Amino acid sequence: MHTRPRIRTAVAIAFAAASALVLAGCSGGNSGNNSDGESAGTLVIDAAFSIETADPGHTYDPTGNMVAKAMYETLVDFEGSDVSTPVAGLATWEANDAATEFTFTLEDGRVFSDGSPVTADDVVFSLQRIQGMEEAKPNFLLAGVTIEKVDDSTVRFTTDTPLLQLPAILANPALGIVNSKVVEDNGGATDGSDTAQAFLDGESAGSGPYILDTLDVTSQVVLTKNPEYNGDEEPAYDRVVIRNVTEAATQLINLRGGDTMVAMDLNGDQVAGLGDGFTVDSVPSGQTIFLLLNQSPELAGDLANVKIAEAIRYGLDYDSLLELAGAGATQATGVIPAGFEGALADGIEQDLDHAKAALAESGYAGQTVTLQFPNDYPVGGVDLTSLAERVQDQLSQIGLTVELAPAPVATQLDKYVNGQEAFSMWFWGPDYADSANFLPFGPGLKVGLRANWTADADPELAQLAADTAAATDPAERTAGFTAFAEAMQERGPFVPLIVPGRNISSVDTVQGAVYNSVWEIDIAEITPAG
Repeated sequence: MHTRPRIRTAVAIAFAAASALVLAGCSGGNSGNNSDGESAGTLVIDAAFSIETADPGHTYDPTGNMVAKAMYETLVDFEGSDVSTPVAGLATWEANDAATEFTFTLEDGRVFSDGSPVTADDVVFSLQRIQGMEEAKPNFLLAGVTIEKVDDSTVRFTTDTPLLQLPAILANPALGIVNSKVVEDNGGATDGSDTAQAFLDGESAGSGPYILDTLDVTSQVVLTKNPEYNGDEEPAYDRVVIRNVTEAATQLINLRGGDTMVAMDLNGDQVAGLGDGFTVDSVPSGQTIFLLLNQSPELAGDLANVKIAEAIRYGLDYDSLLELAGAGATQATGVIPAGFEGALADGIEQDLDHAKAALAESGYAGQTVTLQFPNDYPVGGVDLTSLAERVQDQLSQIGLTVELAPAPVATQLDKYVNGQEAFSMWFWGPDYADSANFLPFGPGLKVGLRANWTADADPELAQLAADTAAATDPAERTAGFTAFAEAMQERGPFVPLIVPGRNISSVDTVQGAVYNSVWEIDIAEITPAG
């Protein structure tokens, strides 16, 4: 008899520490089931690829982060699925009271895959290389940061303004430490003239548990065990094959048939029907789907009114919207998702009387408003067309007439980024595991300006965002994030909808395949069950 798979749910974005998985003894048909402490054979992972390179300095997409995490260690790490508290990676650190100077001390004895020691010179080179490559996607992560060697095992980071989130930033796999001598010998440089990407797409030069065997960004990535690795995540498999399987239905067939051991992209309905012999890590993802109401009267006309946003917030039935998202999804309680500092405990509840009153106060006169959204980019398995249709239907109940205008993401993206959409549905995910990622929704900041919401439209809230960004006391900072999230729900031009789920599915002959919002999964944490 088939039963439902074991599903780990979480209110936080996979921030609760991963508990031990209780695994059944049923074999999934793969040869990787080895519990004698020695390396097993091959681990096979199916994923819909989002990867351009194996060079960590140019990596900034989900599959690329997962691969970089396996090959390149960072100064800072997170444990399991918990990204709420940075922990030591290659180094421990101390910060001054102003959060403008951070001193990192490398762990003794760590080596690269060629056996050479990891030194401060490697750290400085690796990170200055990224700073020098202005076209590299991770370049912005270290903007305004000065990096210098103190001695062979110590590196100092300084900033002009407080940067309490620096340790969380340094856990990003794009900031993995490379073997400076090897990379320099193959075109690496810190002055912007770097040409080492081609080399790093064929060879790895890190200290992580795995090394690169082959890379084909259209079909598969093959990793092998790093024989020189001497860190805490001893690889359990001799070989890892990550295959580009774009269709979730095909991933499901492969998982059930024993052709793969981990499937990254099954939706809620698919995991609900898996049955015996499988384990599912089902949690909210790191992305929030939201509505944007532009505050430019020239562009949006009567929509340039935060009362319209208030009406929409209270006019929606969020439980009904969640039905489209499936396992792991939660209501977005605000612009800061659950599990991050300052996130609100509860979301808005539908109140049609409140919604109708706010709509009347806005001056809305019954005209049709057009909702724009990308129709070819499902977010966490959520089809935005279906979501938009349900929003349209629900808003008709408060008297707001909505017309849908779907278009490909390539068509919509520039308009959204440049603040040219009057009413649109989009999504936002953190660049690193810190609530400072969500302050850009404030007036006069990056996402706020996409709604043409300037700082002078709400000076008090703009100042709150600035003060919170500069806060150095942890309690004061958390309180600032909370106040920011509350104010955004009260008077912001954004309507947070849902946080889609992520369902990492595996045969129960393996354990440890859990979602992490920074690097998808930590391949080195996946081991044979037993």
